[in-house]
Amino acid sequence: MSKLSFAAIVVAAAFSGTASAQSSDPRGACKADYDKFCAGIAPGSGKIIACLNGKRDQLSATCKAALDSRKK
Repeated sequence: MSKLSFAAIVVAAAFSGTASAQSSDPRGACKADYDKFCAGIAPGSGKIIACLNGKRDQLSATCKAALDSRKK
């Protein structure tokens, strides 16, 4: 395997790991949805998650998936 092929595989693996980590972390996956629907909600006692769940039909698919992963 050439050095260039190896480097391409490493870069691809790094990006795929970042994408999957973001999709399972509501803070990253739901930032835009939070800013749009729940910006006035102060953190604590699950208030932000409750707000996002209350707007579930309007959330992005990525945010919905991240919220679902928290339930498991």
